[in-house]
Amino acid sequence: MTGREFLDELAAQESRLVFDQFDEDTAWALGVALREAALAAALPVAISIRRNGQRLFHAALPGSSADNDGWLGRKSAVVDRYGRSSLRVGEQFRVDGGSFDADARLHPSDFAAHGGAFPVLVRGTGCVGTVAVSGLPELDDHRLVVETLEVFLAARH
Repeated sequence: MTGREFLDELAAQESRLVFDQFDEDTAWALGVALREAALAAALPVAISIRRNGQRLFHAALPGSSADNDGWLGRKSAVVDRYGRSSLRVGEQFRVDGGSFDADARLHPSDFAAHGGAFPVLVRGTGCVGTVAVSGLPELDDHRLVVETLEVFLAARH
């Protein structure tokens, strides 16, 4: 898959993974679903779900560390700034011939365009928050979030 095809797939994920509404109960249920999926696969991840800057869910599974919390914050900051998944933002810079760290003019201690943070998109509103995972290689972090969102949203329709 080319970089452009990959970008198209990432954009398609964002187009289809949209909530009708997103409140504290939704955040909790999604967080529990992510935690259960990660526990079932024995994944050493930390999970964060935020809305408008407020953390509504956080979990640290065995094998994760405080370093993962730092990554959660930096990846979520990218989603907050761009309204797109952290993986999509990083890939866009690569497709355009650059690198996020060198070309975004944002401090890497605050922003990380690595996979694992996904926008919480509400139909008719747009991006209201983030759901993020850290602890695996970036494509695996992203995949865990997307696959869990797909199952979670399908069960709500």
